[in-house]
Amino acid sequence: MEEKKKNKILTIPNVLSFLRICMIPAFVWAYCFKQDYPMTAFVLVLSGLTDVADGFIARHFNMISDFGKALDPVADKLTQFAMLICLLTRFKLMLVPVLLIVIKEIVTGITSLVVIKKTGNVMGADWHGKVTTILLYSMMITHVLWYNIPTEISTVLILACVVMMLISFVMYVLRNINTLKRHEADSSKI
Repeated sequence: MEEKKKNKILTIPNVLSFLRICMIPAFVWAYCFKQDYPMTAFVLVLSGLTDVADGFIARHFNMISDFGKALDPVADKLTQFAMLICLLTRFKLMLVPVLLIVIKEIVTGITSLVVIKKTGNVMGADWHGKVTTILLYSMMITHVLWYNIPTEISTVLILACVVMMLISFVMYVLRNINTLKRHEADSSKI
């Protein structure tokens, strides 16, 4: 029975994650074409709330699935990447978190796939990933709503996110490496 729940695809949390992906064109349109920054922020906040809701529902109503563990971070990263690209049109320093997201997701994605292939375990987000997401959303929303943000404040907010992204990146890579080492050690004992 528990295995069946892990493999379930159509769950409320997964629908919310998919809805987040569907919101991306809405905030890109609001930001880039309508230049309606309050609407952009509203859609981005709504997207963030669906992220919180899907995690809460998955944990508290036993709807955690392997598909959801994979879909949720994809929805997060696509949302973050799209918003950072929008902000890059006005804030050139946004290139740093954009590039870091790309590098981080490629490296952690590959190492996570190796972990899944070798161990069969799909691991969810750790605390540092959640902190990074909160900082990133806060920084993005601040830049959306504060049209004339002073360069110094913008730089501090962007660099704070970059530092946390780097910390999280290193911690995820180490987690994946340690998981593989433990698996190999356990396999050699058999």
